[in-house]
Amino acid sequence: MMLTNERVIAQVKIKKLHPEATIPKYARAMDAGFDLVAVEDVLVAPGQTAKVPTGLAFALPEGFELQVRPRSGISAKTKLRLSNAPGTVDAGYRGEVCVLIDNTRLPSSARKTSCLDVSEKEVTVPQEVDPNSYWIKKGDRIAQGVIAIVPLAEFEVVDELDETERGAGGFGSSGITG
Repeated sequence: MMLTNERVIAQVKIKKLHPEATIPKYARAMDAGFDLVAVEDVLVAPGQTAKVPTGLAFALPEGFELQVRPRSGISAKTKLRLSNAPGTVDAGYRGEVCVLIDNTRLPSSARKTSCLDVSEKEVTVPQEVDPNSYWIKKGDRIAQGVIAIVPLAEFEVVDELDETERGAGGFGSSGITG
């Protein structure tokens, strides 16, 4: 780990598992995330989850993780959602990083040779599909990756926990209005 211009730099090794895999890069100097790109075409039918390969494996330094997060444009424009956002790629994992994507659209009774792409535009596909399907094309930016520091916790079993204003108040305990 290095510190330059007040930013932590994690030395991350990447292995291309597919010749057409896209090496990640940051779009702008102050971006937190870099794009993860589909390395093959994948159809995501309504109500289904698809595993979209990136063709990349990462060697993260100990004490870091790769978080796989949604791209805001896809979330805003489509009914595609990441299944386990943020997904965690542990420092010890050396296999291919894939992105789990859900299509939350409802199935249609129609069959067509067109469906939607990741920008919600109609595209022609090589087979009959439910028109509420999404066709993720090789080269589509499908998620973003963020490298994060992971502190190691030391657990201590105690008989009592310290008191706080919130206490044991859980889901919805702070109300819904200001």
